[in-house]
Amino acid sequence: MTKHPKKKAPDSNDPTNGDIPETEPIDTEDELTRRKRLLDRLFWVRIGLAAIGGTIATFLFEPIEGEERRWASIIFMIIIFIVSAVIGKGMKIGLPPSDRKKLITTGIGTFVFVYLFMWILSYTLIHHPSVDLTAIKPL
Repeated sequence: MTKHPKKKAPDSNDPTNGDIPETEPIDTEDELTRRKRLLDRLFWVRIGLAAIGGTIATFLFEPIEGEERRWASIIFMIIIFIVSAVIGKGMKIGLPPSDRKKLITTGIGTFVFVYLFMWILSYTLIHHPSVDLTAIKPL
C-alpha cells in the first residue's frame, strides 16, 4: 500500500485562500452612463435592422411560394439578429460578466415584433388588390 502525505489545514493568513469569491469592480457613474448609452444605441440599431429586414423580406422572398416563404423569412430574421449581435459585440460596451446576456437580450422582443410588423405591412401594401399605390406621388 502507498502512503500519501497528510493534507495540511488551510492557512487562514494566506491571501491566496480560495474561500473568498471575487467581486466585480465597482463602476463609476460615467462608466454606467456610457454603457447605458451604448445599450440604447444597440437597441435602436436592432429596431432599424428589423424594420429594413422586414421590408426587404417582402421583395427578397417573392418568388418563393407557400410555407417555404415563411421559413425563409424566419431564417432571414435570425441572420439579421445575429448580425446585430456581432455589431453589438463590436461596440465594445464593456459589460461585466454578470450582465453579458444583455448583449443578446436587449431589444429581442421588439426586434421580432417590428420585423414581423414591417414584413406583414409591406406585403399587404404590395399585394392587396384594393390598395392603389399610384396615388402616392414621389416628391
